[in-house]
Amino acid sequence: MLGETDNSAILNTEIDSTIYFTEIKWSGKAKLTKLEPHIFILLPETESSAFYCSAEFRNKNDFEEPNEITKTKQLSSKSWREFWQSGGAVDFSGTADPRAFELERRVVLSQYLTRIQCAGNFPPQETGLTYNSWYGKPHLEMHWWHVVHFAYWNRTELLEKSLEYYSDIFQKAKIKAEKQGYDGVRWPKMTDLQGNDSPSGVGEFLIWQQPHIIYFAELCYRQNPGKETLEKYASLVFATADFMADFAHWDQETKRYILGPPLIPAQESLEKELTFNPPFEIAYWHWGLSVAQKWRERMNLPQTEKWQKVIDGLPPFAQKNGLYLAAESAPDSYENEHYYSDHPMVLGAFGMMPGTVEMDTAAMAATFGHIEKIWNWDRTWGWDYPMAAMCATRLGYRACN
Repeated sequence: MLGETDNSAILNTEIDSTIYFTEIKWSGKAKLTKLEPHIFILLPETESSAFYCSAEFRNKNDFEEPNEITKTKQLSSKSWREFWQSGGAVDFSGTADPRAFELERRVVLSQYLTRIQCAGNFPPQETGLTYNSWYGKPHLEMHWWHVVHFAYWNRTELLEKSLEYYSDIFQKAKIKAEKQGYDGVRWPKMTDLQGNDSPSGVGEFLIWQQPHIIYFAELCYRQNPGKETLEKYASLVFATADFMADFAHWDQETKRYILGPPLIPAQESLEKELTFNPPFEIAYWHWGLSVAQKWRERMNLPQTEKWQKVIDGLPPFAQKNGLYLAAESAPDSYENEHYYSDHPMVLGAFGMMPGTVEMDTAAMAATFGHIEKIWNWDRTWGWDYPMAAMCATRLGYRACN
């Protein structure tokens, strides 16, 4: 503790090379007690039914005078009023389905939770802020799930708040690509707020976070089409596309481009040393590079020949017995239990992707039905279910009991 008054205290914390400061302020009489290193308790010494306190964190001990609690409450109330009175809304009162009220309640609650957890200046950690998971690190493949919904609810400004992060870590992503022998920028997977990689057996081989910034930028452009949006994100879009095109390698024997190996697809149960051409990544590469070309056209620039060669040379999704496989390298996708656990990302190739790659919807429908029956749903994650639902919606399926 660096200092304390009757209604405030400043604490400093040192963990290895990390140093930060915390200023706590409160109203009325209270006692701040240190229980053990890094743990303090603030206990009011009053019988009042209300107690107010605030905490501010900074890298330096340069705190300014904070807003009074009444002012903070006013600003918070104003912000939430503006949030709920803008953007999209949902009303299920027109249906007699008994599940409608609960579904609407969950939709509204989700909008609240994502607003408080996912609309900051940085990509949130893997699971948001509800609890500390995966070392409290941002995992950039999850950034898609955290923020794309803002644009679809007509709140693109909340999506854009965390996109500055990609500009901030651009040089580190460029160095990362260069070290690995690639053009452009390679975005990290499990990272800190400065863009540094965290030790991970998955992070260095996962690739489905790479096109996300193109997806985000395209959503921003659709909301605000014009020169300003193009100039703001063009360097990120183009450098990302440069990496994507260089990552795909030409197979002279089959006359096509191949993604991997080594590669860990979004369905992480596949072996990084063997996996190539997973369907979701093929779909995302095709769509992302196609959108990057559109951005060049919008800016009156010629198309990039290398990007177009990859777009034209990517293979179709691998099939067997009328079903799309988890990867071309996994012909036993539905015969080996190891391959039908974790994320059923083949459904994401149709559910999450807007679709530019040619696809047989009958085969996808058959794949959906087979996955629904045989998948090890006890070994999946929360976002697998909306992904499957989006695929079902695109296939024209209706909700059932």
